[in-house]
Amino acid sequence: MKQWTMKTAKSWAAGMIAGWWVVVASAQPMTTNSYTFSPNRAVPDGNPTGLALATNLSGMTDFIANVTVSLNISGGFNGDLYAYLTGPTGGFAVLLNRVGVTNGNANGYDNTGLNITLNDAAGFNNVHFYQDDTYNLNGGGQLTGNWSSDGRAVDPLSAPTVIGTNSPTALLDSFDGISPDGTWTLFVADLSNGEQSTVVTWGLTIVTVPEPATWALLGTGAALFLALRNWRVHFTARGSK
Repeated sequence: MKQWTMKTAKSWAAGMIAGWWVVVASAQPMTTNSYTFSPNRAVPDGNPTGLALATNLSGMTDFIANVTVSLNISGGFNGDLYAYLTGPTGGFAVLLNRVGVTNGNANGYDNTGLNITLNDAAGFNNVHFYQDDTYNLNGGGQLTGNWSSDGRAVDPLSAPTVIGTNSPTALLDSFDGISPDGTWTLFVADLSNGEQSTVVTWGLTIVTVPEPATWALLGTGAALFLALRNWRVHFTARGSK
């Protein structure tokens, strides 16, 4: 029979702590906070100064676990649009960067508007190449459905080959772990003259969880307490034989 030694006790305690941490992390209560804004504002046509829509959110005491964005933009040409989101205490996500622009298509997609949800946590196809995937347009000609954000953190006036070959890096997970209270800003610019786009509505869904450090301390403390208590029980039992 394997002897219960100090080394065994330490290994057993480490296993207890790891197991307890998995349980604690998966048990964190999540809160979903949904907001919809209706600016109905025109985006300046062919003007990189764009349109900045800021909103102040409050009352969320926890920390961000996931952010999704809804965009209802009518008119214009989707390939003209550049849009990003900034958070109150950090984070930067490129939502649109002249979708469809590649070395073989300098103007991008010519569909008129979007009524979509962007979610980078669910494995949806990237919106930049939506015409390469199955996609649907509503009666107003807007792209619909769920997509991952463009994420291409390059100047939208870069050469088409630069935009088309850039990898998505500026994604919505850049907001994870920060406090959601404060000013969120949606920026939208139309970078080519022609038809005008309008931001009809946009929205945020923010899933929050308690501060990770608090749960880590609670979980580790509880695991250590249980491990040490059981360690003493085993050694006491062996000593009494």
